Amino acid sequence: MEAINNFLLLLDTYLGSAAYFPYILLGVGIFFTLYLGFPQIRYFKHAWKVVTGKFDKKDAQGDTTHFQALSTALSGTVGTGNIGGVALAIFLGGPAALFWMWVTAFLGMTTKFVEVTLSHKYRVKTEDGTMAGGPMYYMDRRLNMKWLAVIFAIATIVSSFGTGNMPQINNIAQSMEMSFGIDPMLTGGILAILLAMVIIGGIKRIAAVTSKIVPIMGLLYVIGALSVIFYNLDQIGPSFAAIFTDAFSGSAATGGFLGATFAYAFNRGVNRGLFSNEAGQGSAPIAHAAAKADEPVSEGLVSILEPFIDTIIVCTLTGLVILSSGVWSEKHENTFSRTDLEVIAGKYDDTNETDRTALYHYLNNTDENTVEKFNGTIQVRDGQPVSNGYTMLHARSVAENVRFIVAGEDPYTGTLRIENGRLIKEDIVIVGESLVHSAALTSIAFSNGFLGSYGEYIVPLSLMLFAFSTAIAWSYYGDRAVVYLFGQKGVMPYRIIYVAGFFVASFADTTLVWTLSYVTIVLMTLPNLLGIFLLRREMKDTVKAYWQDFDAEQAQKNKD
Repeated sequence: MEAINNFLLLLDTYLGSAAYFPYILLGVGIFFTLYLGFPQIRYFKHAWKVVTGKFDKKDAQGDTTHFQALSTALSGTVGTGNIGGVALAIFLGGPAALFWMWVTAFLGMTTKFVEVTLSHKYRVKTEDGTMAGGPMYYMDRRLNMKWLAVIFAIATIVSSFGTGNMPQINNIAQSMEMSFGIDPMLTGGILAILLAMVIIGGIKRIAAVTSKIVPIMGLLYVIGALSVIFYNLDQIGPSFAAIFTDAFSGSAATGGFLGATFAYAFNRGVNRGLFSNEAGQGSAPIAHAAAKADEPVSEGLVSILEPFIDTIIVCTLTGLVILSSGVWSEKHENTFSRTDLEVIAGKYDDTNETDRTALYHYLNNTDENTVEKFNGTIQVRDGQPVSNGYTMLHARSVAENVRFIVAGEDPYTGTLRIENGRLIKEDIVIVGESLVHSAALTSIAFSNGFLGSYGEYIVPLSLMLFAFSTAIAWSYYGDRAVVYLFGQKGVMPYRIIYVAGFFVASFADTTLVWTLSYVTIVLMTLPNLLGIFLLRREMKDTVKAYWQDFDAEQAQKNKD
């Protein structure tokens, strides 16, 4: 298992984590933004009119309304990334990461407009009378690149488990256990039953459920976020200043945060932006292909709103909550994760400027790094480390008040072996003060508002709604990919496996699944970006024809 995980991590270094990937993603967005004349600005107002049903036609083919299609797609994008993903991006790249998420979203509005329009244009009606669409259909039917369509479809099925299914319920179960003491298996069992009841009903039931969940979960989260933002209103100005200043200097170093290089913040911001709004990944077009519309461009216009709502609104609220509350640069008592823990040789103090500089170069792996990993032993007495010559780092910060615990709450006494900066003994629990990240950081931030300590409960409740709705949407994405590859006969077996995997992941280790998802997301994104670029001229002609027909239709209505 570890060997497979290491292989996937290595593969990811050449894909999603590679230096070229953000430039390709943004490059396609920049190209289409200029090529189509900034559609995310010019057509923004019209897109809202379309989604409200103002231009609907009763005889239009499809399974869902524009709003239901948007809700389904949003339920797939508004998930743990909006809660924990933003916190992780700020933790890794500082305030600058939020700026690059904005850039990704702004350009992604155009990218999504293109991919949804083309996918809707080449959708098909399946054996059971429902619509099926997505990048695999335009790759096959228009580009005659079936091999590329197959790669995309397989990656979509794997990603449905690795992105939308197993990590989502794992996060829900852990959050509910931590906040309310609910057994993960119980959480998984109840939600798996609810999931089955929804997805077995197909896209119409999925759309009906998500169109109700999305507004409720959005309202709950916005109210909670605003309670923190207005409580810390005097810090909003400095927060925005930090976002824009650090976006170009890459030298943030506030409190316990030791800073990130420009490239590091840029990469993390762009990647988290993609994981949040999925613009360019090709997943949302699958949901939009079911919309009742005879004009593909009209549904493409609806999709412009997704990155705006998902990233520019929801992710910004999360970011401002974290930055204005100040918790992102403070150390908090927590249980240390082994993956975030390392021991370095020498004594370092992150309040000392010289030491901070040395740690900055080490954590960002610059050419100026002189810090080495520690090899040797640590003496521990009554849970307290007593030997010198090393520094413990956790979550990119110097750990303080560290205690070693065994057998529940018993303090450990003995010798611990450290090899290449890693603790060898597995049955030791380490607690102390350090920076925190992901959903834990967001949860702490939400407790620093008008709601006080009660505010932190908004995070697990929102996380449950966000993540559950994501699982619903991704079941449909995988469902349509199965239809493309195997026909209608493969749908029910897929749904059964999907629900089973959802339950098991509530109490199992999903590290391998997460790692696999990093790879498959890119195997969806790169073929999709290539496909829409090859169809750039057709996209421009399709948009032009839409507006000509629309203007003519409106002129006729005015005459009548």
